[in-house]
Amino acid sequence: MIVMKFGGTSVADVPALTRLLAIVRRQRERDLRPGADARAAAPGPVVVVSALGGVTDRLLEIARAAQAGEVDTAIGELYALLDRHAEMAGALTTGARHEALLDGIRDEISSVIGLVRALAVLRDVSPRSQDAMAAAGELMSSRLVAAALEEAGLPAAWVDARAVIVTDDEHTGAAPRSDETTARLRAHVSPLLQDGRIPVLGGFVGATPDGVTTTLGRGGSDYSAALVGAGLDAAEIQIWTDVDGMLTADPRVVPHPRLVPLLTFEEASELAYFGAKVLHPSTILPAVAHDIPVRILNSRRPDSTGTLITRPSGPLKPGLVAIACKRHVTIINIQSSRMLMASGFLRQLFEVFERFKTAVDVVTTSEVSVSVTIDDQRRLDAIVEALSAFAEVSCERDMAIVCLVGESLGSDAGAFGRMLEALDGVALRMVSQAALRRNVTFVLRQADVADAMNRLHETFFGEPAAAGRAAGAAVEPARG
Repeated sequence: MIVMKFGGTSVADVPALTRLLAIVRRQRERDLRPGADARAAAPGPVVVVSALGGVTDRLLEIARAAQAGEVDTAIGELYALLDRHAEMAGALTTGARHEALLDGIRDEISSVIGLVRALAVLRDVSPRSQDAMAAAGELMSSRLVAAALEEAGLPAAWVDARAVIVTDDEHTGAAPRSDETTARLRAHVSPLLQDGRIPVLGGFVGATPDGVTTTLGRGGSDYSAALVGAGLDAAEIQIWTDVDGMLTADPRVVPHPRLVPLLTFEEASELAYFGAKVLHPSTILPAVAHDIPVRILNSRRPDSTGTLITRPSGPLKPGLVAIACKRHVTIINIQSSRMLMASGFLRQLFEVFERFKTAVDVVTTSEVSVSVTIDDQRRLDAIVEALSAFAEVSCERDMAIVCLVGESLGSDAGAFGRMLEALDGVALRMVSQAALRRNVTFVLRQADVADAMNRLHETFFGEPAAAGRAAGAAVEPARG
């Protein structure tokens, strides 16, 4: 059984949804062919979808309008979203199915309108309310896709993601409860598969054990697909987007990156964490734990081979595989003479970041100072205040991280020297290399990212082949 996740651009409009229907049909037919493998006993696939392109951003803008008391504007925007979904429903469904779909979409919009009216009175959007707003996009799109599949003659069944993805109550970035999620998936989704149905659910969305709506954070639809794949012991997790796979660099920065046909789990994790938008950083975690291959494919070019992410079965080619970048980074410099030959100082320092639930990306140390980078700045002021209790603290904003990744990078003795040569004249604020030499990370001014990326790409990849040019047409932004 395959889990197929379709991102926002893959469900953006009627032509995109028509392509989705064809892709799902082809997968279904493959798994029902005589001689197909054991997956044919419960062929599926399971389909996980993002909100229609741009809808999550619109919903969050509507929440901000409600907070400002602009209730008429907010409700008008919601009716515009209703019209968009209704128009697509009219193009893809007919008769009683069409009416049932419209009723479901209207119910979602009505719930959000009630929430908007409450927010306009309170003039406050709590993380819990934000999740309730943002979740509507996936709930509507998954209803739409399920109905469209049925209309096309495929036995689909809509599943409310809130019934199966169980999380904690850390709203806007909830952590899944794996055991409970697996139990719910097997109780609610496995019977549908055994009955020959194609379950369809929205990504990004979950709920606490008490049923309060949560979201997994932006880009969380990939994560949802991985959780579903792990919980149902899928043969493969497919991420359908609008590029041919993982590229050697972000095509918005480097004009002609190449396609990377094969990545290890570890390489993909590094690239996703350090800014490769085609894949959510958390996607790999459930896949690694259950040894499930992940394949990135292009819904606009379904015959392309894509990028396969898996555990290596043999020796890896030495050297660099790709470059990623992460913008909007802040450096926090911590300096104290108490560090000198003092045990426990680093523990005290990192306990501050743990207390404020803020992840650290890059760390460099000397005898009396530590520099770290963060990209989540929501609690920056509180972190600085806490650190200032035992050290001198300063911050540098508008920084960026450029990360060069390759599982066998360490076997290329001259790689680091070529990196520094390529970056000659670029002001580097921090440099870090992992002990396993899987990645080298540079922290530099955000304004220097494009120059640095293009220099490094030219040094290590040169002029790409025509196939690489075709792969780099666009990048789907991370979204719910």
